[in-house]
Amino acid sequence: MHRILIVDDSPVAALQLEHCLAKSGHDQLDVVDDARKAMQLLAETCTPAADGSPACRPFDLVLMDINLPGLDGITATRMMKADPHLQDIPVILISASDEKDVLEDGFNAGAIDFLTKPINLMELRARVKAALRLKEETDRRKAREQELQALKDKFELLSNLDGLTGIANRRRFDKAYAAEWLRARRDHRPLSILMIDIDHFKKYNDTYGHLQGDSCLRAVARAVAGSMHRPADLAARFGGEEFVAMLPNTDSDGALAIAQQVQQLVEELEMEHTSSEVSPLVTVSVGGACALPGQGMDPDALIHAADTALYAAKSAGRNRIVMHASESEDGCLHPRD
Repeated sequence: MHRILIVDDSPVAALQLEHCLAKSGHDQLDVVDDARKAMQLLAETCTPAADGSPACRPFDLVLMDINLPGLDGITATRMMKADPHLQDIPVILISASDEKDVLEDGFNAGAIDFLTKPINLMELRARVKAALRLKEETDRRKAREQELQALKDKFELLSNLDGLTGIANRRRFDKAYAAEWLRARRDHRPLSILMIDIDHFKKYNDTYGHLQGDSCLRAVARAVAGSMHRPADLAARFGGEEFVAMLPNTDSDGALAIAQQVQQLVEELEMEHTSSEVSPLVTVSVGGACALPGQGMDPDALIHAADTALYAAKSAGRNRIVMHASESEDGCLHPRD
């Protein structure tokens, strides 16, 4: 059923409207005698709750006299249309005058229709029916827009996640890294990258099969993600058996501590790897690098430095951490490096 608000300071006129609408089957009718009370009632019934749903049943239509004490109907209509929670409620203004200027002011304020006193009851029913049909169409359109936005948000989320491991994918990492690089350069703060590779993963797949290999990737991904402790930290699958961790506002020592935690969490998985040449369990090699981004510095330089460190860790026997060696005291890359 539709809920209709009648705003008229004349008890006789309000009763006439109420009686006519009730005969037309509308039984959810509220009546107030001035616009300020109407605005308060509208606000109470149309303000969303904490979960985004309306606090209670909002109104579907307002029938409002123009000549009201204090706040007139045209001004109240304009206020409604300026409020995001009220702007979709259609307003039919009622006036004893049919002067062109009054009609124009009302339509400019946002009213969708006018009724002139004395009110023709058949005309009232017809215009109310049309207004409620418009409100239903508006509600359906808004609901569809919300559904489409929810689908869009879901698609955007899924497009940024790795389908196998559930952590961020390369696309998400690239976008986040570009943004964090600019932020670090602006704030003159360090940015660290860890490149993480599962040791002898091909042999693991050959020994245990690809399904178990997928389980291994998921478990290591959880371990890497579990080492991220701040909202801006990001763990992502870089490709194949390689993962990347982005650590904003983290110097070389801080990155090393996170790398050690990643290794520890992977070891605690206690996943058997009898084909590994370095351990009977699944292990990872980590290469890390830190940069203080500056003008003219290539963002790829930090990725390359971490990747080079990872290669060094693998070349040195795997199951170890190698941090990029910088000549600077803080161990970070600088624009001059």
